[in-house]
Amino acid sequence: MALARTRAVALVGVSGHLVDVEAAITSGTPGLHLVGLPDTALSEARDRVRAAIMHSGEEWPVRHTTVALGPAGLPKAGAGFDVAIAVAILAAAGELPLADCADLVMLGELGLDGRIRPVPGVLPCVLGAAEAGCRTVVVPRANQGEAELVPDVKVIAVGSLRALLCHLRHEPPPLEPDEPVELPAPPKDRSSARSRRGSLDLADVRGQAEARRALEVSAAGGHHLFLLGPPGCGKTMLAERLPTLLPPLDRRMALEVTAVHSIAGALPPDRPLIEHAPFQAPHHSATKSAIIGGGSGRQVHPGVISLAHNGILFIDEAPEYTGGILDSLRQPMESGEVCIDRSGVSTRFPAMFTLVMAANPCPCAAAKVLQCRCTPSVRARYLAKISGPLLDRVDLKLELSPATRAELRYDLENAESSRTVAARVQDARDRALARMSDLPWRSNSEIPGPELRRRFPVSPEALAPLERALQEGSLSARGMDRALRTERAEK
Repeated sequence: MALARTRAVALVGVSGHLVDVEAAITSGTPGLHLVGLPDTALSEARDRVRAAIMHSGEEWPVRHTTVALGPAGLPKAGAGFDVAIAVAILAAAGELPLADCADLVMLGELGLDGRIRPVPGVLPCVLGAAEAGCRTVVVPRANQGEAELVPDVKVIAVGSLRALLCHLRHEPPPLEPDEPVELPAPPKDRSSARSRRGSLDLADVRGQAEARRALEVSAAGGHHLFLLGPPGCGKTMLAERLPTLLPPLDRRMALEVTAVHSIAGALPPDRPLIEHAPFQAPHHSATKSAIIGGGSGRQVHPGVISLAHNGILFIDEAPEYTGGILDSLRQPMESGEVCIDRSGVSTRFPAMFTLVMAANPCPCAAAKVLQCRCTPSVRARYLAKISGPLLDRVDLKLELSPATRAELRYDLENAESSRTVAARVQDARDRALARMSDLPWRSNSEIPGPELRRRFPVSPEALAPLERALQEGSLSARGMDRALRTERAEK
């Protein structure tokens, strides 16, 4: 019996787990038998691998072939195991040196013509392989950029199975050039939105001095923000300009964000590393699984809140969301992650985002108060769609008014730009990091309430108004902690 082994990586959430791919060729009915808890896409690897091997000029074993993916109890999904399966089969058939294949980690989907196609989630897969002690990985050529972000790992990028076999046999590469395989480009609306946001500046906002200040405090401490006001007062303009006030992501945060976008297949092909805070603005018709994350069976995908990790989640027209979607944000806002449970699988994705909500004061959304015909009960019922427990988790709440004629005529050259405000935000964050240099938190919004009161006590005079509001019932204990965290952003 011929036996060979190579390795691949299975993703559970954003964690990569090493998988042993073992191939055994025995006597019996010819065919390929795949075991080890594969999903539908992985089960279809039989046909892809067979066609790719034969198209690459290799012989398919005419005996019974068993491929085992271990550990057997670990869920495995997707087509990223194709290359490892093909190499293990050829090594078991004696076509490749066993020793050269055993320690390699291989990722990639095979086309029927032998091309190696890119797969999502390469960065977290390579990170998982590195943590398991592997130092050489084989990835599709289109995924080379994100794989090379992991230090101390040798990356072998190939475009076809034939090229990989030549490398393993220590032969010259094939003479014919491998056809390049590009990652699917993001939808045009997303790319255009990114380019439009790249030219945004806080100086574009006329008036709204209080809202601009609230935006600066939110950026400095990572505080959630709620903007209430009639249409045209600048709620969306302010929210879209909040990312321009945030400092670039550090290396660790950038890798976390890039890993999530890689799993979701939303990583731009020309930017293997996301270095700036992401901005996500889902439509109010989005489903709960699109916002929180989910999927069918064992293949769970990150949602919008995970794509907004270390960035901004903008919920516009908040009362228009249905089905308890807004209330499902409460647990991730507290824990910084979301847990998605499916039959036999529990998947965790990071979700440390800054929430910005915007709402009109009534369903008719009249531009002027005199034009509104909504009764007080209708207004109250409309705003009640945003639950009290959710609002209790929001640090800053602001009611906006339409800009005056004088503010609209205000010279834009005299308005503070995003660069000016971002410099103050960076200074505030540097002071916060200095205060918390020996603590595990990075911003004021992350400090737990007990630690906040213990390590950063407030004078009795400053605490008196909060204690009165707490006693009167207009402020909860959680709201008191959030007020104290916001107060730290001013220092």
